Amino acid sequence: MCDKEKYYITTAIAYTSRKPHIGNTYEVVLTDAIARFKRYMGYDVCFCTGTDEHGQKIQELAEAEGITPKEYVDRVAGEIKKIWDLMNASYDKFIRTTDGYHVKTVQKIFKKLYDQGDIYKSRYEGWYCTPCESFWTDTQLVDGKCPDCGREVHKQDEEAYFFKMSNYQDRLMKHIEENPNFIQPESRKKEMVNNFLKPGLQDLCVSRTSFDWGIPVSFDEKHVVYVWLDALTNYITAIGYRGDESSPEFSKYWPADVHIIGKDILRFHTIYWPIILMALGLELPKQVFGHPWLLNGEDKMSKSIGNVIYADDLVKHFGVDAVRYYLLHEMPYAQDGTITYEILINRYNSDLANTLGNLVNRTVSMVNKYFEGIIPAPGNSTDFDSSLSNTCIECSEKIVKTMDTLRVSDSLDQIWKIVDRSNKYIDETTPWILAKTDEGKETLKTVMYNLIEAIRYITSLLQPFLPDTASAIAKQTGADELSYASLTNFGATKPGTKVSEATPIFARIDLDKKLEELTEEFGAEQETQPEIEPFKEPVTFDDFEKLDIRVGKVKVCEKVPKSSKLLRFELECGGETRQILSGIAKYYKPEDLIGKNLLFIANFPPRKMMGLESNGMILSAEHDGKLVLTSTLDDIQSGASIV
Repeated sequence: MCDKEKYYITTAIAYTSRKPHIGNTYEVVLTDAIARFKRYMGYDVCFCTGTDEHGQKIQELAEAEGITPKEYVDRVAGEIKKIWDLMNASYDKFIRTTDGYHVKTVQKIFKKLYDQGDIYKSRYEGWYCTPCESFWTDTQLVDGKCPDCGREVHKQDEEAYFFKMSNYQDRLMKHIEENPNFIQPESRKKEMVNNFLKPGLQDLCVSRTSFDWGIPVSFDEKHVVYVWLDALTNYITAIGYRGDESSPEFSKYWPADVHIIGKDILRFHTIYWPIILMALGLELPKQVFGHPWLLNGEDKMSKSIGNVIYADDLVKHFGVDAVRYYLLHEMPYAQDGTITYEILINRYNSDLANTLGNLVNRTVSMVNKYFEGIIPAPGNSTDFDSSLSNTCIECSEKIVKTMDTLRVSDSLDQIWKIVDRSNKYIDETTPWILAKTDEGKETLKTVMYNLIEAIRYITSLLQPFLPDTASAIAKQTGADELSYASLTNFGATKPGTKVSEATPIFARIDLDKKLEELTEEFGAEQETQPEIEPFKEPVTFDDFEKLDIRVGKVKVCEKVPKSSKLLRFELECGGETRQILSGIAKYYKPEDLIGKNLLFIANFPPRKMMGLESNGMILSAEHDGKLVLTSTLDDIQSGASIV
């Protein structure tokens, strides 16, 4: 734990093209949870977010509505800030790229880079994606379309200024090699190095003349600064960078400890942004984390296909913390997550209403019933006390490690281990039976004290993730010592504290009724069950036992030369390494699989493919042209047998 060590964390600033959907909102909730946790641990945190307000797309949208671009972005920026506030985002800075101080500083930066020879004037001829505000070469296009969003691109031919990226390529590659945690997750780093750095960087277009909604180049005002050079510098201008006259705040907080961004804009943040900083003589951020996407079912959210879900609509039906919980718990560390109304309701009922809510409700009710609302001092011990207290202490220690690696979902799992252990403790100690005898009542004192103390751990640890819920639980249990430091020893609850009346923290939701309500309001349809392959003939247990299914950790994954289908895996399986070939190249990029735990059949006889020996078969599920590898939890030991 640190005493006021600085921690600077940022989101990508939201593009003011339209109201953000729940997938966009995930980023600010994730960043907020990390920022709150760092404050909880004693750090001096600066959490920066904001809006990206320039560019051709904005100008076209404003023209379509018959208003000025500034009027357009003022409205959308207001909607974004309103949703961030609704979701309890505890940001310290909210920057708009139309803010005067930002505009002036961007102009200074552009002039400095030009004066020192990093920027030169030329002409741009190539492909441009307006929705992504991205330039592409012929070889980078996928089926003639933008490789990021899949939409149409158009030819662009205009005078422009360019940044000499190649001047800094070797220096950036060296930095990435010497700082293995700079780009996370690991699969994202491999993608940037292999797809962009190793082939060689092209000079970056940093100005436009075909439209005028942007920051004017101070010495050539028919040019406006390219939106990405404008947007990326928000991370330093927001905290006081002004060129030669920067503020003490900038000196205090820069470099950023982590930029939290979507995986689709990783190239800008791990290649262009570091090079701009190098050219300015500034330190690079310590880490860039490219989080996955939140999908609606199996599809990326898009207004054009009508599957967009908005955070404020969900909050209206489920409450802020239920939405925060879903976003933080259901998003994997490195793979895309999914949201549907049905999954959200089921998770709400199982985790929040049944497990957490029920624990708090019945514990507070029993303190009121058996001890007139006064938390008793412990009496006789039980055989289960140490298991409960050890779980509380161990999980509170583990959560620090999971949060240090930004594994927020895993951190919530640690809290729920305490919740589950507490519910089990109630079943083990049977308070309703203890209350029937005088001797039992002495033990009941211990049980009630320990339950309230365990809930104090839960309440304390929940504060960064579900702040309103933590506050509501603390109010019911009378907990007033909720610092992380107080979790070192089990027993900080003060006997004699009065609890409040038990009030449900999360009321259970009727699934069918709520789905019907959502369908009526938003036109959401319940998912239909897909057709599946017919089941095969039954097998005996003896037949099943012959299969040796193991967990293997992917150490190497690469395409097999001269094969369009095969990937070559090296799987760590305990102390052994297995080479397996699998025909899944069209479904996965090799770099995305490094480090994953996969299930494979270990006792298949070896076979040759493309001159290579394959020793096993990796398990997967395939339906309707899609394939997903069968994986398991990261903390399962490689080589473990599946039984």
